[in-house]
Amino acid sequence: MGALKALVIGMGVLIVAGTVTLVVLLIQRAGGGAGRALDVAAMLPAGNRILGIAGVEGRLAVWVEGPEGARVLLLDGQGRQVGEVRTR
Repeated sequence: MGALKALVIGMGVLIVAGTVTLVVLLIQRAGGGAGRALDVAAMLPAGNRILGIAGVEGRLAVWVEGPEGARVLLLDGQGRQVGEVRTR
């Protein structure tokens, strides 16, 4: 009877530990962890303004309008520009 009681307690502990692990992983993958802020406006030349921002396959697409026209900047996770699309 003592072995059965120890087995039930052990399984209960495993269920609780598994549930806590699952919740922590879900929160981390959903973006609940601390992120790094990017100051995109500081990266732009004077006279440019941001019209929109969207996430695209792990990158950030920033729609910018300035004296030279409108364009979309593609930034990686570190804030470095990895591409640009100019519009007319």
